[in-house]
Amino acid sequence: MYRREDVKKKKKTSYWKYLLILILVFVLSGIGGAYFANALVDNKPMYSDAEKDGLLVAKDKATVMIMGVDKRNDDVGRSDTLMVATLDPDKNQAALLSIPRDTRVKIKGHGYDKINAAYAYGDRKLSQQTVESLLGIKIDHYIVIDVHGFTKIIDALGGIDIDVEKRMYYEDPWDDDGGLYIDLQPGMQHMDGKTAVTYVRYRDEEGDIGRIRRQQKFMKAVMDKLVSPTIIPRLPSIVSAMYDAVETDMSISELLSFLGTLQEAKNNGLKSEMLPGKPVYIDEISYWIPDISKIRQILANTLGIKMNNALTNSIEDDEQEYRESMPKNAVEIPQSQHIKNEIERERNERRQNMSQEREDAQRYRARQATEDYEEGYNRRTQELKESNSNESTQTTTPKSIDRQTQSDTSAKNTETPDMNNHSEGKN
Repeated sequence: MYRREDVKKKKKTSYWKYLLILILVFVLSGIGGAYFANALVDNKPMYSDAEKDGLLVAKDKATVMIMGVDKRNDDVGRSDTLMVATLDPDKNQAALLSIPRDTRVKIKGHGYDKINAAYAYGDRKLSQQTVESLLGIKIDHYIVIDVHGFTKIIDALGGIDIDVEKRMYYEDPWDDDGGLYIDLQPGMQHMDGKTAVTYVRYRDEEGDIGRIRRQQKFMKAVMDKLVSPTIIPRLPSIVSAMYDAVETDMSISELLSFLGTLQEAKNNGLKSEMLPGKPVYIDEISYWIPDISKIRQILANTLGIKMNNALTNSIEDDEQEYRESMPKNAVEIPQSQHIKNEIERERNERRQNMSQEREDAQRYRARQATEDYEEGYNRRTQELKESNSNESTQTTTPKSIDRQTQSDTSAKNTETPDMNNHSEGKN
């Protein structure tokens, strides 16, 4: 168990760690990228059994899992956004693979479920294991971002500029955050944190493809603002927001390599892919069914790995296992219908969550009222007892005095006749 001083020291170290990162981004922008460029691959973990296990691992490239997590006060939350970045620092190239949150995967210890449930079952670690199993790769590093906290980061940056591609209007009074309201006009828009996040969350007829495109545009806008010298006066508030919202296992040099490579890759043309697959209904629940063979081929090309017999056999085995796991009542549905169903499902889920929260609040208020009543009743009862006790004490004391007075008077009366009798005898 940490002592309080140790916890404070650890927090202070983390705070200055992020501050140093941001300062170095600006101070070393000219030479820092070159100096730290290979930090991600130089410090890359050794995976000795990777080839034997049929995993796709490249020594000169790095993989980073990026998760946006929707955390709740009364719940561990679920991963709302899930991407894997593949970076080649030598060539200043990067690719982002976005994984739909309703992708059907095998979660260790829990069978088949949607991939965003892995975080609820076992936090970041189980999510990472599940992604590695799905993609057939090893994840070198991770970045976990609290979605609610990320809005504060955008606000700390002073907002971001995004070119809205079309008219966007959407209302959902049942959204968890007190209602979702999107009303954006086409063209360049300056957005605060809340508006920017709703832009990313907007869903239309393009489904996840459109959402991924907006995520990519969102990340580019953040990167542009992050490396702009105009935010130097905002560093303290940015560091504070990052401290609350970001969790990572990367060192300072690795983070600089990551940011620098992403920035250069953005200029060179940042590649973006969505996990290949198809929408399917199982027991009236919508899932995204991944194309295992196509996924592994895309990643092999991105990582620059030549397929051999061991890798091919591993892919075929995984593909066959997945096919055999599919229930017989699985029904493939058109993409457009899948999008409509998902939007309606999300709205129903939010409706149910809000209804449950209202019921929980009512139960809490009723329990609190009962506890307050019992506490008041017990307090009044105790006060009454103490009052009665005091009155009893005050009543008993005068009676005792009266009895003692009467006793003394009686004694005097007894003595007086004797003395009179004695006087009469003398006479």
